[in-house]
This record gives sequence, C-alpha cells and structure tokens, in this order.
Amino acid sequence: MDSWVEELHFPPVNIPITIAHLLPVLPAGPISAAPGESLYLSNLDDIIGARVFTPTIYFYRSDFLGNSTRKSVTKTLFDALSLVLVPYYPLSGRLRETRNGKLEVFFGQGQGALMVEACSEMALENLGELSVPNPAWSPLIFRFPNEEPYKILDMPLLIAQVTLFSCGGFSLGLRLCHCICDGLGAMQFLRAWAATAKSGTLVTDPDPCWNRKFFQPRNPPVVKYPHMEFMKIDERSSLTRSLWQEKPVQKCYRISREFQAHLKSVAAQTNDQNFSCTTFDAMAAHVWRSWVKALDVKPVNYKLRLTFSVNARNKLKNPPLKDGYYGNVVCLACAVSSVYELITRQLTETAHLVHNARIGVSEEYLRSTVDHVEVDRPTRLEFGGKLTITQWTRFSIYESADFGWGRPVYAGPIDLTPTPQVCVFLPEGETDPGDRMVVCICLPESATDKFKHFLSSEDQSRDDDVDRNN
Repeated sequence: MDSWVEELHFPPVNIPITIAHLLPVLPAGPISAAPGESLYLSNLDDIIGARVFTPTIYFYRSDFLGNSTRKSVTKTLFDALSLVLVPYYPLSGRLRETRNGKLEVFFGQGQGALMVEACSEMALENLGELSVPNPAWSPLIFRFPNEEPYKILDMPLLIAQVTLFSCGGFSLGLRLCHCICDGLGAMQFLRAWAATAKSGTLVTDPDPCWNRKFFQPRNPPVVKYPHMEFMKIDERSSLTRSLWQEKPVQKCYRISREFQAHLKSVAAQTNDQNFSCTTFDAMAAHVWRSWVKALDVKPVNYKLRLTFSVNARNKLKNPPLKDGYYGNVVCLACAVSSVYELITRQLTETAHLVHNARIGVSEEYLRSTVDHVEVDRPTRLEFGGKLTITQWTRFSIYESADFGWGRPVYAGPIDLTPTPQVCVFLPEGETDPGDRMVVCICLPESATDKFKHFLSSEDQSRDDDVDRNN
C-alpha cells in the first residue's frame, strides 16, 4: 500500500536573483474602455475568497529554446502580452472599492500589466527536482517591497516575472488577480497569450467575454440556502493552534492511479443506489479524514468543514453562459462533520458528504450565493476549523503554457504555507498527464508522519491507531 503513496521531497535552496527591469505592459491598441471608466464585477468575482493573487510558476529548459536568444524570450512574452491585453483589457486596469466595500475595475492613464525581467547565476539543474512545488522558488514571483498581505487595490492585475538562468533556461512566475478570472478563465487567458506568442499575431479562441452583469443579484435578493461555507467559524478547537501557532511545513505526496481507483471502489461500497462516487469524492474524503486524524483535533464533538470549489458553468441553462466567459463561475461547496464522525465512520460515509455537497451546487444555488453576498457581504477570510481543497488536476495548465518553446517541465503553485488550511490536488506533470496525482498540503512537523501513515491506509475505519474513546 505504501508504494501507492510516495512522499516527494524538495531541497532547501537559495535562489539569488537580480532584477534588471520593471516593464509596464500596455495594450497594443485601442481598448473598449477610456480613462475614468469602470467595469462591474459580479459578487462571485469580488467575494472575499477571490480577493487574492494566485501565484504560479512555469519552468522551461534551455533545449526548448532552439535558436532563441535569452533576450528574445522576454521580448516575445512582452509583445504577445501587449497584443492579448487588447481583448483582455480588464487585466490592464486596477481594482477599487465602491459603496459597501464592493469592488470594480477602473481605468486610468498608464496602468497596464507589469513584466519583470530578472536573471540568476544559477542553472535550473541546481534547483532540484522540478516536479514538486517548492516554497524556496518564491523569489521567482515578484512582490513589491513591503507589499501588504492580500493587497489587491491599486495593484497591477497581472504581474509576470521572467527569470533567465545561466543554463539558458528560464522561469515565468505569474501573479494573476482571482477577482478577474477563476482557474478555467485563467487557462483561457494563458492559452491566448501562449498562442499569440507562438504565431506573432493575436490569437483568441474563444473570444473573451466580460459580461459580469450576467450574475447581478436579484431584486429583491432571494437566499434559499443556509450557505454554511460563509458562516463565521467557532475557532475553539485545537486545529487553529496546530496550524497557525506551530510553523507548518509543506508536504507533497504522489498518489498512484491504482490507489485512486481503489479508494473510489472502497468509497462506492454502499447500499445507496443513487450514489455515483467520483475519484474526487473519494480522494477528498480520504485526505480530509487523514488530515483530521493526523492533527488529532479536539474536542471530538467539534464541527469541521471541508470546502472546495465547484465549476458551475454547465449548470447554467436559463440562459446558458456565453462561450469565452472568463470570470469566476465557481461556488464554494461545503461538507460538515464532527471530528468523531470523521475518525470513526467508514470512507463511504465521508465520501457521501463530499458528493452531496458537490452535486448540491445547482443554478439556483449559484444565484442564491450571489444574493447571499449581496445581503451579507463577508469581510474576512475564515481559516480555522476547515480544510479547503483546490483541484488543479482538470486544468490544462501544461498544454496552455506552450509559448513556442514546448510545454513547461513544471507548471503550478509554489508555496501553500501562508494559507496552511489549503490543500491542492495537482496533475503529476508534463510527462504523466491525467494519471497520477500529487497531493500538496501543509502540516505541523509533529503531524507529518501520522498524515503519511493515514494517507497510505486503505481502510481507516479498521486502523488500530484510531482511539474511538477520545
């Protein structure tokens, strides 16, 4: 069973870089907004959980460059981004708050995106294994000096750092504001940028659609669901102390496709004929239980939440969403369970909770979410008492990031430790698309061995390490 779950290690490494230039990137031609104008953001776009930058890194080895020179890499990316910013012009604006804290995109003179040109005397091979997210890569993502955490107002909405390494390879570190697009929207933009870089002329397929008023709240708002995902969390458990008072470490585990299939089979062993268990249902349930057991959460009657984003695009029928829409079309699904239920019940029961939360995201649930935010706009991120799983395995992140130098050798996040309640399911990588999965999660050092043990267990309901009398 252990061979089905392999811990992936990444080395501590210091990456000295020199920033050569900060280059504002303006749209290459006229855009559909004049200085002084603004654009509406939906409540799905400016909800508190979307008010972040999503950092990602892409590594390209020198053998991908062909006859390209180091300088032509930056120029190619710069010129293509300038072209793409014409149809994706909202990314050249800035965010500001209006009444009641609501956000909008506004346009002023000389805004644009930002490209940072940097270099390092290191070679890519000195960075260690380029298949596992490594917090040590953080210098490859640009941050302004003394930048406040979670700052998004008056910031470039797209920041791209190109770091040229001594071997001829390079990295592209992106910070993209989540208020402008969700994961699928980001992939759509990335594909357009990459295709434009390849061809030298603007390529958008599909054409981008803004139309955030598609998700305007109803008048009056109609909130039909309790929306547990937004309720204030009672942080009286040991979980908050474990994750925030002890310095968490990032851990990554490769999960074989055989183990994923096995967990799905175990989770599907139920008399419920209506239960159609997916790999995500089984994996999310298994990781949630393993995490709670490893952290030994007390008290056992404490209610925990598992949250995860559900793409609602295919739920929208009246009317359907236009092709090319790149804004946020995700709902936060929420499963709730006591600690005791999680550590004593069988996998199939927890998988049912995940499944029911996932299929509960309907068109009406999405509209109710929009209206709930209109009535009671959350103003703070809730961290304690929950695990949030983000699924990147269905993003075409490797395919989308071929700018003409081949697919990246790694594409994905870097560092989860600033938000240690987040777990990411990643694709294995460019060499093994769609089969194996990498689970990236943060844990106190004292809980890492326990987590690996539980993660590798096929049926935790029989595990002798579980003390049912806690």
